[in-house]
Amino acid sequence: MNSGSIAFIIICASLVFLMTPGLAFFYGGLGRRKNVINTMMMCVLPIALASVMWIVCGYSLSFGGKGDIIGNLSHVFLNGVSETTSTRGLEIPDALFAAFQMMFPIITVAILTGAAAGRMRFSALIIFIVFWLLLVYFPFAHMVWDEGLLAKWGTIDFAGGDVVHITSGVSGLVLALMLGKRRDYHRLEYRPHNVPFVFLGAGILWFGWFGFNAGSALAADGLAVHAFITTHIAAASALLSWMIVEKIMAGRFSLVGASTGLVAGLVAITPGVGFVSTWSSLIIGLCVSPICYFAISVLKPKLAYDDALDAFGCHGIGGIFGGLATAIFTTPELALDSHNVGLIYGNAHLLLVTVAAIIFTIVWSAVASFVIIKVISLFMDIRVEERLEAIGLDDAEHKETAYPTFMGLDS
Repeated sequence: MNSGSIAFIIICASLVFLMTPGLAFFYGGLGRRKNVINTMMMCVLPIALASVMWIVCGYSLSFGGKGDIIGNLSHVFLNGVSETTSTRGLEIPDALFAAFQMMFPIITVAILTGAAAGRMRFSALIIFIVFWLLLVYFPFAHMVWDEGLLAKWGTIDFAGGDVVHITSGVSGLVLALMLGKRRDYHRLEYRPHNVPFVFLGAGILWFGWFGFNAGSALAADGLAVHAFITTHIAAASALLSWMIVEKIMAGRFSLVGASTGLVAGLVAITPGVGFVSTWSSLIIGLCVSPICYFAISVLKPKLAYDDALDAFGCHGIGGIFGGLATAIFTTPELALDSHNVGLIYGNAHLLLVTVAAIIFTIVWSAVASFVIIKVISLFMDIRVEERLEAIGLDDAEHKETAYPTFMGLDS
């Protein structure tokens, strides 16, 4: 065991945890005033639910056993998970590895809730999260990060482009489609009700993402340093390119756009943060923002789906692009296998398996989410009544208000 690495990963795990409250501010600011408590509660819920499930069975199903699809129940309630030694050849004990990994399903579930903002029953969301973790997140964590099916194919994902962002983005899109559009979708131009909240949340996400990506090196070493640098460069360059694109397309530099751009850059660099060079991270950041901007500003209105807070447009599209970019730019020096390198280094194998893994992830996530929602809808309404939606979910679902002294019209 290495005391420096132990301290480093404890700090990184804390940073990853902080990302979820940051996302709550990001989403809360993007949403409507009458739904801000509900939107933030959708991010708070996974902190409790995913943590409990992780301890009970999630860690075991994700990192126990040698199955291709999912683990086993050998480590339920962290049974046999040592606090002093590692069975994985790491510099940190198994219990700390489990604690670090616990923070990832929390933020993953919180991301997808943004697609359902303003219209989903909170009780239905609780049930959805339980089964989504069991049928989507835990299997993919095992398949990618614990020598499961996708790892055997040769796909690579340093910190969660596939496991976190593609699964949550695609599932969020399916959830949005099955819930249907918000009642005012065709009558009202939705605007963020609190732009400072949006940037506060984005700033916290950026800060926490250093732990998310650098911590995935699982040691305080040069790889963590490299991941820290590429994370920042990708976010900064994506922020810059979003501002440029928005100025060209919409004639303005907006704080909401800048905040969305930096998040898109963080999403895109996540799968390859420890595999690509520093100059590649700059290109990835510069390229992802125009793609996500197109998905959010052009594709979404054209196809008329109501992904309320752009979980798919930012995380789904950004994660897919990031996976493909990883397959193009992975360097021989940083690759897990010197023969499984990026396309620009003369080998197409990684790109082919990455495309296959992305398609597999999209199909699995979409089908599983569809089935979960369909089954839940057989027993209860998944959407609030139109009258309650008009009143606002803060009052309808939580009997609270974010701004008790505000007496004007909702924005």
